[in-house]
Amino acid sequence: MVKKEMIAMLLAGGQGSRLGVLTSKVAKPAVTFGGKYRIIDFPLSNCINSGVDTVGVLTQYQPLRLNSHIGIGIPWDLDRNIGGVTVLPPYERLSNSEWYTGTANAIYQNLEYMESYHPEYVLILSGDHIYKMDYEIMLDFHKEHGAEVTIAVMPVPMAEASRFGIMTADDRSRIVKFEEKPRNPQSNLASMGIYIFNWKTLKKALVTMAQQPALDFGKHVIPYCHRKGAPMFAYEFTGYWKDVGTLQSYWEANMELIDIVPEFNLYEEYWKIYTKSEIQPPQYFSNESVVERSIIGEGTDIYGKVYNSVIGCGVTIGRDTVVRDSIIMNYTQIGNQCELYKAIVAEEVRLGNQVRLGIGEEMENDSAPHIYNHGIVTVGEKSVIPNGISVGKNSVIFGVTTGADYENANLPGGKTLIKAGEQL
Repeated sequence: MVKKEMIAMLLAGGQGSRLGVLTSKVAKPAVTFGGKYRIIDFPLSNCINSGVDTVGVLTQYQPLRLNSHIGIGIPWDLDRNIGGVTVLPPYERLSNSEWYTGTANAIYQNLEYMESYHPEYVLILSGDHIYKMDYEIMLDFHKEHGAEVTIAVMPVPMAEASRFGIMTADDRSRIVKFEEKPRNPQSNLASMGIYIFNWKTLKKALVTMAQQPALDFGKHVIPYCHRKGAPMFAYEFTGYWKDVGTLQSYWEANMELIDIVPEFNLYEEYWKIYTKSEIQPPQYFSNESVVERSIIGEGTDIYGKVYNSVIGCGVTIGRDTVVRDSIIMNYTQIGNQCELYKAIVAEEVRLGNQVRLGIGEEMENDSAPHIYNHGIVTVGEKSVIPNGISVGKNSVIFGVTTGADYENANLPGGKTLIKAGEQL
Protein backbone atom coordinates (compact mmCIF):
# COMPACT_ATOMS: atom_id res chain seq x y z
CA MET A 1 0.00 0.00 0.00
CA VAL A 2 1.32 3.42 -1.01
CA LYS A 3 1.31 5.84 1.92
CA LYS A 4 2.53 9.44 2.05
CA GLU A 5 2.62 11.54 5.20
CA MET A 6 1.64 14.71 3.34
CA ILE A 7 0.66 15.35 -0.25
CA ALA A 8 0.12 18.73 -1.92
CA MET A 9 -2.81 19.84 -4.08
CA LEU A 10 -1.83 22.82 -6.20
CA LEU A 11 -4.69 24.90 -7.61
CA ALA A 12 -3.48 26.13 -11.00
CA GLY A 13 -6.65 26.48 -13.07
CA GLY A 14 -7.27 30.19 -12.60
CA GLN A 15 -7.91 32.52 -15.50
CA GLY A 16 -6.21 35.52 -13.90
CA SER A 17 -8.54 38.00 -15.60
CA ARG A 18 -7.00 40.97 -13.76
CA LEU A 19 -3.84 40.42 -15.82
CA GLY A 20 -5.79 41.34 -18.92
CA VAL A 21 -4.33 40.26 -22.24
CA LEU A 22 -1.41 38.51 -20.53
CA THR A 23 -3.78 35.65 -19.66
CA SER A 24 -5.95 35.64 -22.77
CA LYS A 25 -4.20 32.52 -24.06
CA VAL A 26 -2.46 31.13 -20.98
CA ALA A 27 -3.43 30.29 -17.41
CA LYS A 28 -2.13 32.76 -14.85
CA PRO A 29 0.32 30.24 -13.28
CA ALA A 30 1.95 29.82 -16.73
CA VAL A 31 2.72 33.54 -17.15
CA THR A 32 6.46 34.19 -17.25
CA PHE A 33 8.13 35.86 -14.28
CA GLY A 34 11.64 37.03 -13.52
CA GLY A 35 12.97 36.49 -17.03
CA LYS A 36 13.25 32.70 -17.18
CA TYR A 37 10.59 31.39 -14.79
CA ARG A 38 6.84 30.88 -14.80
CA ILE A 39 4.71 31.72 -11.78
CA ILE A 40 3.94 28.07 -10.99
CA ASP A 41 7.68 27.35 -10.61
CA PHE A 42 7.64 28.97 -7.16
CA PRO A 43 5.12 26.73 -5.35
CA LEU A 44 6.48 23.65 -7.18
CA SER A 45 10.02 24.52 -6.06
CA ASN A 46 8.77 25.14 -2.52
CA CYS A 47 7.28 21.64 -2.52
CA ILE A 48 10.44 19.78 -3.47
CA ASN A 49 12.62 22.03 -1.28
CA SER A 50 10.29 21.18 1.63
CA GLY A 51 10.43 17.44 1.02
CA VAL A 52 6.91 17.21 -0.41
CA ASP A 53 7.33 14.81 -3.33
CA THR A 54 3.69 14.15 -4.27
CA VAL A 55 1.88 17.03 -5.93
CA GLY A 56 -1.44 17.06 -7.77
CA VAL A 57 -1.72 20.08 -10.08
CA LEU A 58 -5.34 21.01 -10.81
CA THR A 59 -5.63 22.72 -14.19
CA GLN A 60 -8.61 24.03 -16.11
CA TYR A 61 -8.32 27.37 -17.95
CA GLN A 62 -6.07 27.36 -21.06
CA PRO A 63 -3.96 24.44 -19.77
CA LEU A 64 -1.83 23.64 -22.83
CA ARG A 65 1.24 25.73 -22.01
CA LEU A 66 1.02 24.90 -18.32
CA ASN A 67 0.81 21.17 -19.02
CA SER A 68 3.73 21.37 -21.45
CA HIS A 69 5.80 23.29 -18.92
CA ILE A 70 5.17 20.83 -16.08
CA GLY A 71 5.56 17.70 -18.21
CA ILE A 72 6.48 14.80 -15.93
CA GLY A 73 8.10 17.10 -13.38
CA ILE A 74 11.77 16.55 -14.25
CA PRO A 75 13.02 20.11 -13.45
CA TRP A 76 11.62 19.90 -9.90
CA ASP A 77 12.75 16.30 -9.29
CA LEU A 78 9.09 15.30 -9.30
CA ASP A 79 9.36 12.55 -11.91
CA ARG A 80 8.78 9.74 -9.42
CA ASN A 81 7.50 6.19 -9.85
CA ILE A 82 5.49 6.66 -6.66
CA GLY A 83 4.16 10.14 -6.15
CA GLY A 84 5.78 12.92 -8.15
CA VAL A 85 3.68 15.45 -10.04
CA THR A 86 0.32 14.61 -11.61
CA VAL A 87 -1.72 17.02 -13.73
CA LEU A 88 -5.40 16.75 -12.77
CA PRO A 89 -7.79 18.38 -15.28
CA PRO A 90 -11.58 18.05 -14.94
CA TYR A 91 -12.78 14.81 -16.50
CA GLU A 92 -16.03 13.19 -17.58
CA ARG A 93 -17.76 10.80 -15.18
CA LEU A 94 -20.68 8.47 -15.66
CA SER A 95 -22.89 11.10 -14.04
CA ASN A 96 -22.67 14.67 -12.85
CA SER A 97 -19.69 15.70 -15.00
CA GLU A 98 -18.73 19.32 -14.49
CA TRP A 99 -15.90 21.82 -14.62
CA TYR A 100 -14.19 22.80 -11.41
CA THR A 101 -16.59 25.40 -10.01
CA GLY A 102 -14.65 26.54 -6.94
CA THR A 103 -11.36 25.93 -5.15
CA ALA A 104 -12.77 23.29 -2.81
CA ASN A 105 -14.95 21.76 -5.54
CA ALA A 106 -11.77 21.13 -7.54
CA ILE A 107 -10.24 19.30 -4.56
CA TYR A 108 -13.49 17.37 -3.95
CA GLN A 109 -13.49 16.09 -7.54
CA ASN A 110 -10.06 14.54 -6.89
CA LEU A 111 -10.83 12.67 -3.65
CA GLU A 112 -9.89 9.39 -5.33
CA TYR A 113 -6.44 10.70 -6.26
CA MET A 114 -5.78 11.82 -2.68
CA GLU A 115 -7.21 8.63 -1.20
CA SER A 116 -4.74 6.55 -3.24
CA TYR A 117 -1.85 7.90 -1.15
CA HIS A 118 -3.51 7.39 2.26
CA PRO A 119 -2.07 10.70 3.49
CA GLU A 120 -2.19 11.89 7.06
CA TYR A 121 -2.11 15.53 5.91
CA VAL A 122 -3.06 17.43 2.76
CA LEU A 123 -1.40 20.71 1.81
CA ILE A 124 -3.56 23.04 -0.30
CA LEU A 125 -1.67 25.61 -2.40
CA SER A 126 -2.37 28.30 -4.96
CA GLY A 127 -0.41 28.30 -8.20
CA ASP A 128 -0.21 32.06 -8.63
CA HIS A 129 1.84 33.53 -5.78
CA ILE A 130 5.54 34.45 -5.61
CA TYR A 131 7.20 33.34 -2.36
CA LYS A 132 9.54 30.89 -0.68
CA MET A 133 8.13 28.81 2.17
CA ASP A 134 9.31 25.68 3.95
CA TYR A 135 6.07 23.69 4.24
CA GLU A 136 7.83 21.22 6.56
CA ILE A 137 8.11 23.93 9.22
CA MET A 138 4.41 24.69 8.80
CA LEU A 139 3.63 20.97 9.19
CA ASP A 140 5.70 20.85 12.40
CA PHE A 141 3.64 23.80 13.70
CA HIS A 142 0.44 21.95 12.73
CA LYS A 143 1.50 18.84 14.66
CA GLU A 144 2.79 20.68 17.74
CA HIS A 145 -0.50 22.53 18.17
CA GLY A 146 -2.68 19.48 17.65
CA ALA A 147 -4.37 21.27 14.77
CA GLU A 148 -6.84 19.78 12.33
CA VAL A 149 -6.61 22.85 10.10
CA THR A 150 -3.66 25.26 9.85
CA ILE A 151 -3.91 28.40 7.75
CA ALA A 152 -0.83 30.36 6.70
CA VAL A 153 -1.41 34.04 7.42
CA MET A 154 0.37 37.35 6.94
CA PRO A 155 -0.31 40.74 8.50
CA VAL A 156 -1.63 43.20 5.91
CA PRO A 157 -2.44 46.92 6.22
CA MET A 158 -5.87 47.37 7.80
CA ALA A 159 -6.91 49.42 4.78
CA GLU A 160 -6.48 46.32 2.58
CA ALA A 161 -7.83 43.72 5.01
CA SER A 162 -11.32 43.65 3.47
CA ARG A 163 -9.80 42.03 0.33
CA PHE A 164 -8.77 38.88 2.21
CA GLY A 165 -10.04 36.12 4.43
CA ILE A 166 -9.29 37.58 7.88
CA MET A 167 -8.56 35.64 11.05
CA THR A 168 -8.59 36.61 14.70
CA ALA A 169 -6.29 34.39 16.78
CA ASP A 170 -5.66 34.07 20.51
CA ASP A 171 -2.25 34.13 22.19
CA ARG A 172 -1.74 30.45 21.30
CA SER A 173 -2.40 31.22 17.63
CA ARG A 174 -5.73 29.35 17.76
CA ILE A 175 -8.23 30.88 15.36
CA VAL A 176 -11.25 32.18 17.25
CA LYS A 177 -12.90 34.01 14.36
CA PHE A 178 -12.77 33.78 10.58
CA GLU A 179 -14.37 36.18 8.12
CA GLU A 180 -14.12 36.04 4.34
CA LYS A 181 -13.52 39.56 2.95
CA PRO A 182 -15.21 41.40 5.85
CA ARG A 183 -16.48 44.95 5.36
CA ASN A 184 -15.25 45.98 8.80
CA PRO A 185 -12.27 43.74 9.62
CA GLN A 186 -11.34 43.35 13.28
CA SER A 187 -7.90 41.91 12.55
CA ASN A 188 -5.23 42.23 9.89
CA LEU A 189 -4.16 38.57 9.79
CA ALA A 190 -4.90 37.64 6.19
CA SER A 191 -5.14 34.14 4.77
CA MET A 192 -2.48 33.38 2.16
CA GLY A 193 -4.59 30.60 0.62
CA ILE A 194 -2.17 27.98 1.99
CA TYR A 195 -3.75 25.32 4.20
CA ILE A 196 -2.74 22.09 5.92
CA PHE A 197 -5.65 19.77 6.74
CA ASN A 198 -5.73 16.49 8.53
CA TRP A 199 -6.91 14.21 5.73
CA LYS A 200 -9.91 12.88 7.69
CA THR A 201 -11.05 16.42 8.51
CA LEU A 202 -10.71 17.60 4.91
CA LYS A 203 -12.48 14.55 3.48
CA LYS A 204 -15.42 14.86 5.87
CA ALA A 205 -15.81 18.58 5.16
CA LEU A 206 -15.69 18.11 1.37
CA VAL A 207 -18.16 15.22 1.36
CA THR A 208 -20.55 17.02 3.71
CA MET A 209 -20.44 20.27 1.71
CA ALA A 210 -20.27 18.66 -1.74
CA GLN A 211 -23.62 19.96 -2.97
CA GLN A 212 -22.76 23.57 -2.14
CA PRO A 213 -22.61 25.53 -5.44
CA ALA A 214 -19.10 26.78 -6.31
CA LEU A 215 -17.66 25.12 -3.22
CA ASP A 216 -14.84 27.33 -1.93
CA PHE A 217 -12.35 27.04 0.93
CA GLY A 218 -12.66 30.60 2.19
CA LYS A 219 -16.45 30.85 1.85
CA HIS A 220 -17.51 27.33 2.79
CA VAL A 221 -14.96 24.75 3.97
CA ILE A 222 -13.05 26.88 6.50
CA PRO A 223 -16.26 28.29 8.08
CA TYR A 224 -17.69 24.74 8.21
CA CYS A 225 -14.63 23.41 10.05
CA HIS A 226 -14.77 26.37 12.43
CA ARG A 227 -18.46 25.80 13.20
CA LYS A 228 -17.79 22.12 13.90
CA GLY A 229 -15.13 23.02 16.46
CA ALA A 230 -12.14 21.60 14.60
CA PRO A 231 -8.91 22.92 16.18
CA MET A 232 -7.80 25.64 13.73
CA PHE A 233 -4.52 27.54 14.03
CA ALA A 234 -2.91 30.48 12.26
CA TYR A 235 0.67 29.98 11.10
CA GLU A 236 2.18 33.44 10.69
CA PHE A 237 4.58 33.73 7.77
CA THR A 238 7.16 36.51 7.92
CA GLY A 239 8.92 36.10 4.56
CA TYR A 240 8.29 37.63 1.15
CA TRP A 241 4.92 36.81 -0.43
CA LYS A 242 3.33 38.50 -3.40
CA ASP A 243 0.00 37.95 -5.09
CA VAL A 244 0.80 38.95 -8.67
CA GLY A 245 -2.84 39.06 -9.66
CA THR A 246 -2.85 42.56 -11.15
CA LEU A 247 -0.65 44.17 -13.78
CA GLN A 248 0.63 46.65 -11.21
CA SER A 249 1.55 43.97 -8.63
CA TYR A 250 3.07 41.80 -11.38
CA TRP A 251 5.18 44.72 -12.62
CA GLU A 252 6.21 45.65 -9.05
CA ALA A 253 7.23 42.09 -8.17
CA ASN A 254 9.45 41.87 -11.25
CA MET A 255 11.02 45.25 -10.50
CA GLU A 256 11.73 44.16 -6.92
CA LEU A 257 13.92 41.37 -8.27
CA ILE A 258 16.45 43.93 -9.54
CA ASP A 259 16.71 46.07 -6.42
CA ILE A 260 20.31 46.50 -5.27
CA VAL A 261 19.40 44.37 -2.24
CA PRO A 262 16.38 42.45 -3.52
CA GLU A 263 13.72 41.61 -0.97
CA PHE A 264 13.10 38.42 -2.95
CA ASN A 265 16.38 36.78 -3.96
CA LEU A 266 16.49 34.39 -6.92
CA TYR A 267 20.15 33.56 -6.35
CA GLU A 268 20.13 31.77 -2.99
CA GLU A 269 21.89 28.42 -3.15
CA TYR A 270 20.01 26.83 -0.28
CA TRP A 271 16.51 27.46 -1.70
CA LYS A 272 16.69 27.21 -5.46
CA ILE A 273 13.84 27.97 -7.82
CA TYR A 274 13.65 25.31 -10.52
CA THR A 275 12.13 25.64 -13.97
CA LYS A 276 11.94 23.95 -17.34
CA SER A 277 14.86 25.40 -19.29
CA GLU A 278 15.01 25.53 -23.05
CA ILE A 279 18.33 24.85 -24.78
CA GLN A 280 19.50 28.40 -25.45
CA PRO A 281 22.72 29.93 -26.79
CA PRO A 282 24.59 32.40 -24.55
CA GLN A 283 23.55 36.04 -24.21
CA TYR A 284 25.13 38.50 -26.60
CA PHE A 285 25.90 42.16 -25.91
CA SER A 286 27.23 44.30 -28.74
CA ASN A 287 29.96 46.89 -28.19
CA GLU A 288 27.27 49.59 -28.40
CA SER A 289 24.97 48.01 -25.84
CA VAL A 290 24.41 49.25 -22.28
CA VAL A 291 22.77 47.20 -19.52
CA GLU A 292 22.20 48.56 -16.02
CA ARG A 293 20.45 46.84 -13.08
CA SER A 294 18.54 44.33 -15.16
CA ILE A 295 17.87 40.61 -15.46
CA ILE A 296 18.71 39.23 -18.90
CA GLY A 297 17.55 35.78 -20.00
CA GLU A 298 19.59 33.22 -21.92
CA GLY A 299 19.83 33.53 -25.69
CA THR A 300 19.07 37.26 -25.68
CA ASP A 301 20.85 39.62 -28.08
CA ILE A 302 21.19 43.24 -26.98
CA TYR A 303 22.36 45.95 -29.35
CA GLY A 304 20.63 48.84 -27.59
CA LYS A 305 20.33 50.06 -23.98
CA VAL A 306 18.46 48.41 -21.13
CA TYR A 307 17.86 50.07 -17.77
CA ASN A 308 16.06 48.68 -14.71
CA SER A 309 14.23 45.97 -16.67
CA VAL A 310 13.53 42.23 -16.71
CA ILE A 311 14.25 40.65 -20.10
CA GLY A 312 13.25 37.07 -20.92
CA CYS A 313 14.98 34.39 -22.99
CA GLY A 314 15.57 34.61 -26.74
CA VAL A 315 14.78 38.34 -26.93
CA THR A 316 16.38 40.71 -29.45
CA ILE A 317 16.71 44.43 -28.65
CA GLY A 318 17.80 46.45 -31.68
CA ARG A 319 20.38 49.20 -32.19
CA ASP A 320 19.75 52.60 -30.59
CA THR A 321 16.72 51.18 -28.78
CA VAL A 322 16.20 52.19 -25.13
CA VAL A 323 14.21 49.98 -22.71
CA ARG A 324 13.45 51.38 -19.24
CA ASP A 325 11.47 50.00 -16.29
CA SER A 326 9.93 47.29 -18.48
CA ILE A 327 9.23 43.56 -18.63
CA ILE A 328 9.97 41.91 -21.97
CA MET A 329 8.95 38.25 -22.19
CA ASN A 330 10.50 35.35 -24.11
CA TYR A 331 11.24 35.46 -27.85
CA THR A 332 10.09 39.03 -28.38
CA GLN A 333 11.84 40.98 -31.14
CA ILE A 334 12.28 44.74 -30.75
CA GLY A 335 13.54 46.74 -33.73
CA ASN A 336 16.00 49.62 -33.97
CA GLN A 337 15.58 53.13 -32.53
CA CYS A 338 12.67 52.18 -30.28
CA GLU A 339 11.78 53.66 -26.88
CA LEU A 340 10.00 51.60 -24.23
CA TYR A 341 9.08 53.00 -20.84
CA LYS A 342 7.14 51.05 -18.18
CA ALA A 343 5.87 48.46 -20.65
CA ILE A 344 4.86 44.82 -20.18
CA VAL A 345 5.44 43.06 -23.50
CA ALA A 346 4.30 39.43 -23.65
CA GLU A 347 5.90 36.50 -25.45
CA GLU A 348 6.71 36.40 -29.18
CA VAL A 349 5.79 40.03 -29.86
CA ARG A 350 7.25 41.86 -32.85
CA LEU A 351 7.95 45.59 -32.58
CA GLY A 352 9.12 47.36 -35.73
CA ASN A 353 11.70 50.13 -35.91
CA GLN A 354 11.10 53.49 -34.18
CA VAL A 355 8.24 52.19 -32.05
CA ARG A 356 7.61 54.18 -28.86
CA LEU A 357 5.71 52.73 -25.90
CA GLY A 358 4.69 54.69 -22.78
CA ILE A 359 4.80 58.28 -24.00
CA GLY A 360 2.79 61.38 -23.08
CA GLU A 361 0.35 62.05 -20.27
CA GLU A 362 -1.29 59.29 -18.24
CA MET A 363 -4.93 58.84 -19.31
CA GLU A 364 -7.59 56.46 -17.98
CA ASN A 365 -8.01 53.33 -20.06
CA ASP A 366 -11.19 53.32 -22.14
CA SER A 367 -12.04 49.61 -21.85
CA ALA A 368 -10.90 48.27 -18.47
CA PRO A 369 -9.43 51.00 -16.22
CA HIS A 370 -9.44 48.59 -13.27
CA ILE A 371 -6.92 46.41 -15.18
CA TYR A 372 -4.86 48.80 -17.31
CA ASN A 373 -3.58 51.55 -15.04
CA HIS A 374 -0.56 53.00 -13.22
CA GLY A 375 0.90 54.18 -16.54
CA ILE A 376 1.77 50.69 -17.77
CA VAL A 377 1.58 49.87 -21.50
CA THR A 378 0.53 46.25 -22.09
CA VAL A 379 1.14 44.29 -25.31
CA GLY A 380 -0.39 40.81 -25.63
CA GLU A 381 1.52 37.79 -26.91
CA LYS A 382 2.31 37.39 -30.63
CA SER A 383 1.19 40.95 -31.28
CA VAL A 384 2.81 42.97 -34.06
CA ILE A 385 3.31 46.74 -33.96
CA PRO A 386 4.61 48.18 -37.24
CA ASN A 387 7.36 50.75 -37.78
CA GLY A 388 7.04 54.26 -36.43
CA ILE A 389 4.05 53.76 -34.07
CA SER A 390 3.76 55.73 -30.80
CA VAL A 391 1.66 54.34 -27.93
CA GLY A 392 0.55 56.28 -24.85
CA LYS A 393 0.43 55.19 -21.20
CA ASN A 394 -2.33 52.88 -19.90
CA SER A 395 -2.89 51.61 -23.44
CA VAL A 396 -3.23 47.97 -24.45
CA ILE A 397 -2.54 46.29 -27.81
CA PHE A 398 -3.34 42.70 -28.70
CA GLY A 399 -3.09 41.16 -32.15
CA VAL A 400 -1.31 41.71 -35.44
CA THR A 401 -1.74 45.39 -36.27
CA THR A 402 -0.87 47.46 -39.32
CA GLY A 403 -0.34 51.16 -39.87
CA ALA A 404 -4.00 51.51 -40.88
CA ASP A 405 -5.02 50.63 -37.29
CA TYR A 406 -3.44 53.83 -35.97
CA GLU A 407 -4.43 57.42 -36.66
CA ASN A 408 -1.36 59.47 -37.53
CA ALA A 409 0.82 56.51 -36.43
CA ASN A 410 -0.35 57.05 -32.85
CA LEU A 411 -2.40 55.24 -30.19
CA PRO A 412 -3.20 57.84 -27.53
CA GLY A 413 -2.88 57.13 -23.82
CA GLY A 414 -5.66 55.00 -22.35
CA LYS A 415 -6.75 53.51 -25.68
CA THR A 416 -7.43 49.84 -26.38
CA LEU A 417 -6.56 48.16 -29.66
CA ILE A 418 -7.71 44.55 -29.77
CA LYS A 419 -7.75 43.01 -33.23
CA ALA A 420 -10.57 40.74 -34.40
CA GLY A 421 -10.25 37.22 -33.07
CA GLU A 422 -8.50 38.28 -29.87
CA GLN A 423 -10.14 38.81 -26.49
CA LEU A 424 -9.46 41.08 -23.53
